[in-house]
Amino acid sequence: MDSAITHPATHPAIDELTAISTFSDLPADGLEWLASHMEAFDLEPGAVLVHAGEPAEHLAVLFRGEVRAERANGGVYVMHPGQVTGLLPYSRLTQYPSTGRAVMESRGARLHKSYFPEMLQRMPVLNQRLVSVLADRIRQTAVADQQREKLMALGKLSAGLAHELNNPAGAVRRAADALRQAILSVRRATLQLDQRGLPQPARLFIARLDCDWLRQAGEHSALDTLERSEREEEFATWLEDHQIPNAWELAAALVDAGCERSTLEEVVKQIPPEFLADAFTRLTASFTISRLIEEIDSGVGKISELVRAVKEYSYMDQMPEQEIDVHNGLENTLIMLRHRLKYGIEVVRDYDRTLPMICARGSELNQVWTNLISNAIDAMNGNGKLHIRTAREAGCAVVEITDNGPGIPSELQPRIFEPFFTTKPVGEGTGLGLDTVYRIVTNHHGHISFESHPGETRFTVRIPFSKEMNTPSPNVAGD
Repeated sequence: MDSAITHPATHPAIDELTAISTFSDLPADGLEWLASHMEAFDLEPGAVLVHAGEPAEHLAVLFRGEVRAERANGGVYVMHPGQVTGLLPYSRLTQYPSTGRAVMESRGARLHKSYFPEMLQRMPVLNQRLVSVLADRIRQTAVADQQREKLMALGKLSAGLAHELNNPAGAVRRAADALRQAILSVRRATLQLDQRGLPQPARLFIARLDCDWLRQAGEHSALDTLERSEREEEFATWLEDHQIPNAWELAAALVDAGCERSTLEEVVKQIPPEFLADAFTRLTASFTISRLIEEIDSGVGKISELVRAVKEYSYMDQMPEQEIDVHNGLENTLIMLRHRLKYGIEVVRDYDRTLPMICARGSELNQVWTNLISNAIDAMNGNGKLHIRTAREAGCAVVEITDNGPGIPSELQPRIFEPFFTTKPVGEGTGLGLDTVYRIVTNHHGHISFESHPGETRFTVRIPFSKEMNTPSPNVAGD
């Protein structure tokens, strides 16, 4: 902290201390004692007040200016004039968590911790005041960390949703571009057939095949890679034998449309040879249009499903507390986390669909399911079995979320609901996820417990059907 002092060490003036609300009404002898034992400091812009990792040994006050510190996890702490901070009596702070730099010319003072006992003995009123300052600091830090946890969770969900929306949106875009080309092909081929005088019976056959194909589209079964390759080669050879240009291109489109060899043979019977090329171009483009419409419908349906899930997950435009179905919340949460589930997590559902509705804040319960399922995914490292079970038990809706990961070490189990405790690496967790779960469940008069051993971790949440019901206090150390 010595690097902060840009001028020879001096003591603060009495009037500087009285400008600090914590000290403003102290007796004159108390103020004189503080002034004589505190060391003033002056900071130029950019000067360091404290370095991250340095031992925390001083109480500090700021008379003017501003000091800003940014933690490794992204949290920002700002020291304003009139503020008492640094090491406080009864604080467990051992070292400074971040480097504090002056934003502008600043002046303050510090008091070494060795003077704390005498200070509190001389001025007992500071006991309560400094404890209040410490409590306020803890509360503000907790609120800031909780907000950051929510933003981090929102960021992860947003990234996943963007990924999930991008896939069907991209498919719709590609299908729309291909549809545009297919419609142009139909128009050109139809113009050629009209200009060359296609006979009326052949026109009726093409029109009838178009109508029949609209009814048949989508009924064909998907082919594996080998079957598809063999079918394309068969069709291309057949088309080349009948002097049809672009045989391989048309063959691929015909296979995509689920066309059979019998359909090709019927076209040859009904269409005069000199019209075959344009007729196949016309029919292939028409078949392709039907398939592309299905793809667009499927893509738009997936986007609509995601939008619906987001609205229901967040309970947008709905009352905060209402009668809800826990299964809808669980399913919407699974949709929101689908980007993390689809690459190796098997989801097993064991739902009791006879469960009645529960009176709850749906968006908060969805935070519970999100945290528990996300933790399970992390525990399994993205590969394993996630088992979700619902049941009825003593007037409560029971939700069990189980993973087959390595389990929670027994020595850590008593602490997992503690605020700021996390088993994740630095930067990957704030330790507030399960604390948030605990608070939400208890606010719903509910009960949360867990069991964990290698190969299985089960979290059990019990929420009463009626909010007037009381349940036992949550067992934070497991069942």
